Amino acid sequence: MIKITIAKGDGIGPEIMNATLEILFAAGAQIETDEIEIGEKVYLSGNTSGISKEAWEVVTRNKVFLKAPITTPQGGGYKSLNVSTRKFLGLYANVRPCVSMHPFISTKHPVMDLVIIRENEEDLYAGIEHQQTDEVVQCLKLISRPGCEKIVRYAFEYAKHYGRKKVTCFTKDNIMKQTDGLFHKVFDEIASEYPEIIKEHWIVDIGAAKIADTPEDFDVIVMPNLYGDILSDVAAQITGSVGLAGSSNIGETCAMFEAIHGSAPTIANQNVANPSGLLQGAVMMLNHIGQTTIAEKIQNAWLKTIEDGIHTADIFKEGISKQKVGTKEFANAVINNLGQKPTILKTVDYSNSSVLNLPSYKRKPKAQKTLEGVDVFVHWSGTDPNELAEKIKGIELEHVKLSMITNRGIKVWPEGFKETFCTDHWRCRFKSDAGFDFNQKHIIELLSNALSQNIDTIKTENLYSFDGKSAYSLGQGQ
Repeated sequence: MIKITIAKGDGIGPEIMNATLEILFAAGAQIETDEIEIGEKVYLSGNTSGISKEAWEVVTRNKVFLKAPITTPQGGGYKSLNVSTRKFLGLYANVRPCVSMHPFISTKHPVMDLVIIRENEEDLYAGIEHQQTDEVVQCLKLISRPGCEKIVRYAFEYAKHYGRKKVTCFTKDNIMKQTDGLFHKVFDEIASEYPEIIKEHWIVDIGAAKIADTPEDFDVIVMPNLYGDILSDVAAQITGSVGLAGSSNIGETCAMFEAIHGSAPTIANQNVANPSGLLQGAVMMLNHIGQTTIAEKIQNAWLKTIEDGIHTADIFKEGISKQKVGTKEFANAVINNLGQKPTILKTVDYSNSSVLNLPSYKRKPKAQKTLEGVDVFVHWSGTDPNELAEKIKGIELEHVKLSMITNRGIKVWPEGFKETFCTDHWRCRFKSDAGFDFNQKHIIELLSNALSQNIDTIKTENLYSFDGKSAYSLGQGQ
């Protein structure tokens, strides 16, 4: 018997959680539940995180968390509990299977069967944002080597574990050469350890187009957080319905399982919600805790129910569906089908499945890091980059000179174009002379000079090389 944490959430959450638990217990799941309260009520009580300290203690004690959708109140100050949970618990891998239920669920992609594995902790979802000038705000995109290695290795191990033949990587490293470039580089490194699995890389925009057009060309797709968030919803929708999809969030010690849809408050308490998404998350949970026989029984019963045409309103379609049912009735239909298997849809067989255990990340040796210069960001309301360059040259040091000014990433000095539109946010790059021992004291000296000349500096970014290789982007147009 394994104790898990459950949260019934908001909107349709309590209904679909109750339906899911009824199916699990009817199938013989060897679980006990600790229920916690999260979401809208907790937010509105004054807790901006949406979860209490006591609830966190239950989650971390039990390690396994089955969560229904929640509502985050509109307005500022409320942090996403989903993002917080994934990051606090180290749930680095989000796994979303997207399988067509053709011909019982309407779809243009009848043979689609892919799994999207999304990095879950970093990228733009670090949520580090600042307004820096009157006209410009920034969001920091953070990609780490440990984050890349853990998610890419998980993708290949998942493919190996479940007999998948190919792993595809999506990035935008033709533009973001440092961040997405690192993700692609790590993908290639780790792929070389799995010669039996086909590996390929796509730029995310054309990759997204191919998911929408020919998803059957893919098997397992691994990608950074933001792309994975967007495209896993796209993939789920083109299988027939986002409402059918569940996901797992896996870490080294904890795991969370959920539906991918929201709390849908407009249909709450009407017995019309489809519990399938949360049930799919629960099936993934059972596999995770080693109760594969129960998971298999439930999944085949669910497939049989879909195949029988017993559908909730969201997937009901005249000519395909046979009976429109509510949440409770759908759950009862699945329970009645326990022990049965579909005859047209592909039967699942988890008999050879086992818990997927990955080694902990091992930190690499430190590289030789050398400071080569600094980008000083300036708030200036003028429009002529040449005028700004003359002002900025006034803060130069003997061996540290202004080499470039960019605006929104595009080089505007030297040799800029008068047609380029500029905001009030300027990146002024200083590079040190070759052989000069440039250090943080010189950055402080530059900033002190700027202060004395009333230049409004708003941030700096150090320019490093690692083991002799420059590790910062050029300006667009350099």
